[in-house]
Amino acid sequence: MFEEPYRDRQEPTDERYRYSFYSNGLGTAIHAKTLADLPSPGQSFADLFMHGTPREAEKSGAATPSDGSAVPGAAGLANKSSVGSANGISSTLPQEDEEESNTWWLDVLCPTDDEMRLLSKVFGIHPLTTEDILMEETREKIELFRNYYLVCFRGFDQDPYSPTHLEPLNMYIVVFREGTLSFHFHSTNHPQNVRRRIKQLKDYINVTSDWISYALIDDITDAFGPLIQSIEYEVDNIDELVLILSPDDRSDMLRRIGTCRKKVMGLLRLMGNKADVVKGLAKRCNENWSIAPKSDIGLYLSDIQDHLITMTQNLNHYEKILSRSHSNYLAQISIEMTDANNQINDVLTKLTALGTILVPMNIVTGLWGMNVHVPGQDVPGFAWFGGIVGVLVLFALIGIFITYRFMHRH
Repeated sequence: MFEEPYRDRQEPTDERYRYSFYSNGLGTAIHAKTLADLPSPGQSFADLFMHGTPREAEKSGAATPSDGSAVPGAAGLANKSSVGSANGISSTLPQEDEEESNTWWLDVLCPTDDEMRLLSKVFGIHPLTTEDILMEETREKIELFRNYYLVCFRGFDQDPYSPTHLEPLNMYIVVFREGTLSFHFHSTNHPQNVRRRIKQLKDYINVTSDWISYALIDDITDAFGPLIQSIEYEVDNIDELVLILSPDDRSDMLRRIGTCRKKVMGLLRLMGNKADVVKGLAKRCNENWSIAPKSDIGLYLSDIQDHLITMTQNLNHYEKILSRSHSNYLAQISIEMTDANNQINDVLTKLTALGTILVPMNIVTGLWGMNVHVPGQDVPGFAWFGGIVGVLVLFALIGIFITYRFMHRH
């Protein structure tokens, strides 16, 4: 049901847009196949990340990697004068009141080792974080570092050809004060859903890096809802039908119970310790730590935690119902088999009683059916024959009477 944690990753192909960049200054998303394609002509990476729009050359002071090079090195992201210090474009950051208007978000699909090495160098990402991302760490967790915090969260990708196969989908969210980096190794709709949500709510919310990380976690959590709802309907149907279906219609019930239990156990494994991770992130939402999420994000995270706890409790409840339905199904099958055995035993008892009566009579008739002298065969008339038949009939009546008394006594 689940793939192995260490596997060969898909190599990035040129046909896919692996980089998606969003900035409040832009108001829209930029999709690119390589990192070098993100800036528009005449725009530097510093302008893209800090302002979203091109600035004058003398103000930017950085070359634009528009020659199509795959790795924008010294002329692009790695230039300290254009990108800032190692903590990720922090030397020329705007003031705190302007932080929201310049919040950026870079989503990366299937990063290569060279790309992760470059991004880690430019944004000051710790080697442990880089290792977790490249090795596709499956354990969900929250870690705080000097200039950012890391959230490892796990979703799923359902196979359309297998209703019970749920492939884990790991999302790694690196949150700075100025922006957010997100990494994943499978195509997913979560970043697109978050960008659509930002577009709908940008007039009512403050789109900060903390809010973007919350929105990603919330969208991954919401993806479990429809599947859990379908499981609830299936569990209710199984619970109602397991005791009322006729034997002819019950042949498929065991398969339905097994399939549903497989879904429930798969979701319980995916849910894992999500609630603990979100709770740990919410507990760090205070103003004492500069890199930790702001306190107002804690309200959103508490709402996610409530949803996760509710979904986990529902799945545990469904598992108990399915376990009870499974036991009821097996008990009903056992009762039906017992009834069938009792009917067979009743028939065998009657056949045994009949055999008890007929076997002695068959012995008597068979004894004189051989080539031996039969008593009274030399006497004319049917007196001996009638007497022998009468004795057999009397023996049969006595056997029937004894069998009747015995059966009614027991």
